Amino acid sequence: MIIVLAYLLHSLIGMKANPAAIDENSLDLLPSAKPGDRYTIQEWNVEEPSFWAEAGRAIALRNLTFSIFAEFLAFSIWQVWSAVAVSLPLIGFTFSLNQLFWLAAVPGLTGATLRIPYAFMVPKFGGRNWTLVSTALLLFPAIGIAVAVQDLQTPYMFFLILALLCGVGGGNFASSMANINYFFPKRRKGFALGLNAAGGNIGVSVVQFIVPIAITFSIFGDFGGASHVSSKDSQPLWLQNAALIWIPFIVLALFTTWFFMNNLRVAQASFFEQFKVLKDKHAWLMSLLYLGTFGSFIGYSAGFPLLIKSQFPDINPLQYAFIGPLVGSVLRPAGGWLADKLGGATVTFWNFFLMMSAALGVVYFLAHKGDPGAFGGFFTMFLVLFVTTGIGNGSTYRMIPIIYMTKNNVQPGHASPAAMNNANRQSGAVVGLTSAFAAYGAFFIPKSYGTSIELTGAPIAAIVTFAIFYAICMTITYFFYKREAAEIRC
Repeated sequence: MIIVLAYLLHSLIGMKANPAAIDENSLDLLPSAKPGDRYTIQEWNVEEPSFWAEAGRAIALRNLTFSIFAEFLAFSIWQVWSAVAVSLPLIGFTFSLNQLFWLAAVPGLTGATLRIPYAFMVPKFGGRNWTLVSTALLLFPAIGIAVAVQDLQTPYMFFLILALLCGVGGGNFASSMANINYFFPKRRKGFALGLNAAGGNIGVSVVQFIVPIAITFSIFGDFGGASHVSSKDSQPLWLQNAALIWIPFIVLALFTTWFFMNNLRVAQASFFEQFKVLKDKHAWLMSLLYLGTFGSFIGYSAGFPLLIKSQFPDINPLQYAFIGPLVGSVLRPAGGWLADKLGGATVTFWNFFLMMSAALGVVYFLAHKGDPGAFGGFFTMFLVLFVTTGIGNGSTYRMIPIIYMTKNNVQPGHASPAAMNNANRQSGAVVGLTSAFAAYGAFFIPKSYGTSIELTGAPIAAIVTFAIFYAICMTITYFFYKREAAEIRC
């Protein structure tokens, strides 16, 4: 996350937050925003090389930088339960394993559901405006968790409500990706969307790495509240820090969004215009493919600590769980970059083949978990899964704008602004729809583990089902997007 932001900020040295100031340096390339609204840019045509070089690139990178920061925090709140749920029994909460899986799973349910309306908010209200609202909403579950975990009498239902509220962080991804999609030209979309998504995805890994450290000492003194004693080693734990540590950064994100992000006038569209994409079969086909990639990434991330704990009780899951989401997040831009070079469908097809193979590898090591080295094999196969989910996330998201540019006959340097704007509106809506659909993986994968363990005594049945689904995704990718006779090759 730090490396990504440092790279982007390096490109922004010397820039001012006010686009009106940029207008002066870019001559007439950026017509003035509406009177009284200095943060809304009226005209935006990044497929025009001179516009991109002289004005568009700098503004796009600035918005990408602070979009990544806000989205990182959204993912952190969304997935904080993946770390908190494992720690609740240590301080005295007596919830069953299935109840803990529910706490890890339900943020995915609300996050996915909220992505549907969130996907349509950017064209309605503006990218900067909606980022402010959606980031401010993160404060409510963060404060709620910090209060609830300090009282051992807090009922399970209250925790379940807080887990549901954490879903607001999951919704942010749809609006963030739809917003950034407008800022970059066709040839840069794969890498830009990959960076934006990676900045959010890495929040999952950071949560699982930072929370176990943050809860071991009093960061906020008396203001942060008292500690509980761990039942494992009798050491004090400040579990409230798992939520409190994000609050100052959320406030900072509100500040940076207010002063450094923009709305684009060309991105505006009514809800009715955006809903038209729901009739397009490619919107639903890409939703299935993205369910296979991002749905797997977020679902595996949410359920990995509890899965390790349930299958390998002698292993401390939080020593290992953060590594998978980390590699998956870091490699997401690589997936976009590879797709830019090799074609999104080609990368996606072979990626699903590797995912299917790795899932079957996990099944093998779980079936032999009593053997020496079984955990090493299990963990290695899961790392392959996380790597491929990251690459697949980038490659599938590169496919979406290409599909809708093809449908609108958009070619770099030869497209009318109307065709370009229409393609961006359609792809932006589909980006939101696919992200909403895929986010249900954050609910179904952890819950599938819990259900499979409850019914069969092991999670193997759930993972075999995932492998079969990856084979279906391979078939869809080949038939509709990869083969010579495909309707849209991308």
